[in-house]
Amino acid sequence: MEGFLFQAVIYLLAAVIAVPLAVRLGLGSVLGYLLAGIVIGPILGLVADTKDLQHFAEFGVVLMLFLIGLELSPRTLWDMRHRLVGLGGLQIVVTLGAVAFGCAYVFGLPWQAAVAVGMIMSLSSTAIVLQTLSEKQLMQTGGGRGSFSVLLSQDIAVIPMLAFLPLLAIGGMTSFGPDGSITRAGTEVQDADHGESHGAEFAVNFLAELPAWGVTLVTVAAIAGVILFGVFATRPLFKFVHFARLRELYTAFALLIVAGIAFLMILVGLSPALGTFLAGVVLANSEFRHELESDIAPFKGLLLGLFFITVGAGINFAVFFRDPFELLGFTLLMMGGKGLVLYLLALIFRMKGRDKWLFTLGLAQAGEFGFVLISFSLQQNVFGAALGERLLLVVALSMLLTPLFFIAYEQLSKRMSGDHSDTPHEDEIDEKQKIIIVGIGRFGQVVNRLLMLAGFRAVVLDHNLEAISTMRRFGIKGFFGDPTRPDLLHAAGLEEAKVLVVAMDDKEAAVRLVKYARSKRPDLHIVARAHDRVHTYQLYQAGADDIVREMFDSSLRAGRYVLENMGLTDIEASRIEHFFYRKDREGLRELAGLWRADTPVEKNAEYIKHARALNAELETALVSHLDEHSISDLDIDEVTRRLPPIASDMAGYGDDEPARVDRPGGAP
Repeated sequence: MEGFLFQAVIYLLAAVIAVPLAVRLGLGSVLGYLLAGIVIGPILGLVADTKDLQHFAEFGVVLMLFLIGLELSPRTLWDMRHRLVGLGGLQIVVTLGAVAFGCAYVFGLPWQAAVAVGMIMSLSSTAIVLQTLSEKQLMQTGGGRGSFSVLLSQDIAVIPMLAFLPLLAIGGMTSFGPDGSITRAGTEVQDADHGESHGAEFAVNFLAELPAWGVTLVTVAAIAGVILFGVFATRPLFKFVHFARLRELYTAFALLIVAGIAFLMILVGLSPALGTFLAGVVLANSEFRHELESDIAPFKGLLLGLFFITVGAGINFAVFFRDPFELLGFTLLMMGGKGLVLYLLALIFRMKGRDKWLFTLGLAQAGEFGFVLISFSLQQNVFGAALGERLLLVVALSMLLTPLFFIAYEQLSKRMSGDHSDTPHEDEIDEKQKIIIVGIGRFGQVVNRLLMLAGFRAVVLDHNLEAISTMRRFGIKGFFGDPTRPDLLHAAGLEEAKVLVVAMDDKEAAVRLVKYARSKRPDLHIVARAHDRVHTYQLYQAGADDIVREMFDSSLRAGRYVLENMGLTDIEASRIEHFFYRKDREGLRELAGLWRADTPVEKNAEYIKHARALNAELETALVSHLDEHSISDLDIDEVTRRLPPIASDMAGYGDDEPARVDRPGGAP
């Protein structure tokens, strides 16, 4: 127990120290984990053999593929079929052929060993690449989508590779290790004396006795079972777990789904990562998708971090320092050759600019499945232990260098800042309406739905591709693009529009857009969403007609409910609500004239003085108003005492209470 806790403390301490430092230095979390493993492993020798722990940590890759599957509906996966087969398939075949030819011709390896090395080096690191793409928000770029397609193709290709490797050695499909282990098509089961599962050993023996068509039938049945489980079984099982009303049971059930499917895939000789990915795709359209994501994401992150640490800790520097330049040369030669293949494929598939370099530099390394193939090749006597030891180092070193390649990509991106090809292509706007809505988040969605209910149609623009895609799933048309670009705004019909609704999340971009629209269309009516009082003043000066402070109306309604539950009648609470609304709007318009963009409100003496005066005036006016309308059952002083102080709000600090502010002459 003490040894286990000591190891746990070492791993966690290394991660907590190294990763924030690496991120702060701009190196990324993956390189931080790898460096942490190197420090506690080869340098300080604080951790023992990491092989067993690495097998456990590889479950993080399985969880990651499951979460990725949850983001892809079956329709989306089907739309990717050309990239999966074309781009991904070509990358594997061409890289395998180039590496195999080089190993056989240049280094004189037997063709069987050369082909095996080609298989190993054709794979890239799913864990490192996807983690880095997500971390740097590059997954939705053209290069990111291309990389994901190739990685998914590689994960699928691991299955036939494991099946083909035994054919490269004498001894057929089944072999026995020196410790009595039974190995077939990548599935290893220890003898019963070693304490492993009798069920798994039975499954391997069972498959070994089946004819080829029987193995195929079992494999298809397992995949069909996963699909049927996702479609028909998850809903009743979630309802059953829901009866307990315990948060931890949701987490346990989510992990049970992933672990159970992974175990089933191993039993039939398939990749557990591929099986859980398939399950995630099946569940992508279910109502439990977000619940599963929130339950599994923390485990995925921790296990992936642990996996990266074990990779760093497992690097054998004793072997490395015997021939450091030779091994580094082999690593860079492999990455350079693989990068050349990737670059040519990027040209063939018409990737441009930064997409091309992201695709090339991001996938140039070998991957975690390379460790599996090397281990299996050694078991099958495809090549010797000396070559296997060197291959393990080359794979580990390439993974260690990958974060540096992403840093190189970022530097290239800065130099190519004029090239926008790494962003999704903007839509071509093919319609014009009298209303333009810019921003379709929570605020803009409600506006658009209200307009649709009233029979009006609007041209909807947003730079958030996910928001536009979600709208389209519900049959609502929208256009993806940067609304602050003048050409896009004019294509949407700025010249003919009657109303422009600005509901963007980016406050500065909203102000720029309002200012530009007002300069081009002085007669255009602009309705703008404000985040707080300062943003209200900025939009006011930019030329917005109606400024709607996003949380004000809902806050007023909540306050009215409080008053009603404190003894006021519905009419009395409503009267106070409307009185407060009117006086606050009047005061806000006065304060807008005193606000200065170059002076913070807390340093604007004239603004603060007038805000204090308005606060006192509001309290006096409210008492007079209540006295005139005789609030029943409650003393006037009691009512005013219960109203919240608004001095800080008047000073500009109330960020979640604002409503509509009209320009002079605007509709009340």
